[in-house]
Amino acid sequence: MADEIQAAAEGAAPVFQIQRMYLKDLSLEQPNAPHILLEQQQPQVDINLTLSAENVTDAIFEVCVTATVNTKVGDKTLFLVEAKQAGIFEIRNVPQEQIEGILGIVCPQMVYPYLRAIVSDVCTRAGFPPVLLTEVNFQAMFEAQQAQRAAQGGSAVN
Repeated sequence: MADEIQAAAEGAAPVFQIQRMYLKDLSLEQPNAPHILLEQQQPQVDINLTLSAENVTDAIFEVCVTATVNTKVGDKTLFLVEAKQAGIFEIRNVPQEQIEGILGIVCPQMVYPYLRAIVSDVCTRAGFPPVLLTEVNFQAMFEAQQAQRAAQGGSAVN
């Protein structure tokens, strides 16, 4: 009841705040070291990005962006890095139909620079040239996911 009165007194102004940014998970594997480190071939780099959002409490959301970098020489893994950078966001008094866009576009745009720095740093500290993740257009990714859902006859997450 007190929250409702406070919201009414404040005119229910929209709230969007970063509560915390943090490194949720980090893994580095060099399963074929030290022998593969002597190879002179140019490695093949495969980068995969995933995004997840979870409602933690009433108006608190966690958004995670995960990068998996798999570097191979031939068919052997040179190194594998998986980093999961997360942010906790408070989102209040925002129309429900806008929350999905905030979680799919705005929040990942804020989390991603931290992830890029971590991946580059861990590769360098492992003794390799830095892997520089390219810029990502989260809005285009979000719109593509929405279009794919619509084509499959699914609806947006409520």
